[in-house]
Amino acid sequence: MADTIIAELNNSVLQLTINRPERKNAFTQAMYASLAEHLQQAAHNDAVRVVLLTGSAGLFTSGNDLEDFKKAPADLTATNNPTVAFMMALAHCPKPVVAAVEGVAVGIGTTLLLHCDLVYAHPETRFCMPFVNLGLSPEYGSSLLLPRLAGNVKAAELLMLGEMFSAADAKEAMLINAVVDTPLAVARAQCVKLSQKPPAALRHSKALLKAALQPALDKVIAEELLVFSKGLQGEEFKEAVNAFFEKRPADFSRFN
Repeated sequence: MADTIIAELNNSVLQLTINRPERKNAFTQAMYASLAEHLQQAAHNDAVRVVLLTGSAGLFTSGNDLEDFKKAPADLTATNNPTVAFMMALAHCPKPVVAAVEGVAVGIGTTLLLHCDLVYAHPETRFCMPFVNLGLSPEYGSSLLLPRLAGNVKAAELLMLGEMFSAADAKEAMLINAVVDTPLAVARAQCVKLSQKPPAALRHSKALLKAALQPALDKVIAEELLVFSKGLQGEEFKEAVNAFFEKRPADFSRFN
């Protein structure tokens, strides 16, 4: 079986590739654990100056694999939960993180970009944060970060309607740096530039950029995870998942 997370270190750039194309690079708990471990090691490895996140086969990620997610522990407040470990490792990575996005970026595939430093997306990329549609709530600090970037009105549209939006919309909402035809090539070029900067100055600059907001962000992420965990145990999520596997529209008319 091929590695679902491919880690390659070249010229001080650690490229982490999400590699599960047969399932549109959907995340499993094992993949979260692997990403968390690589990011934690990168934070303390002097050979790594920059981290590059991308996906294989022209895809970024379709978010959580619902089959795997149903089997996962519902308590996302536990620090040893693989999803939480990944979230914290990326949110607190002291080194620059650059993302190259193609195909789809769904759910956490979009919200994780809020924790990257530079993001480049292909014009045909489609983004989505469908949490409400699944009977769930925003996660990974998106309820705090998205209004700050896109404004309250746009954030409400993206998080409450949970519809697909384009790379151009993502750029307008300040989720990404640029829409480019070759996102991986552009991202790699930016990684090379960053890898040649004074490393301590770069780390200090990133830390200062995040310092004022980080305590509030950590608090919001914890609060979101608590509400999200309750949602995973709720009837609305059950109905959404059953409808997905039964290939029918979800019916929330009986809920108050």
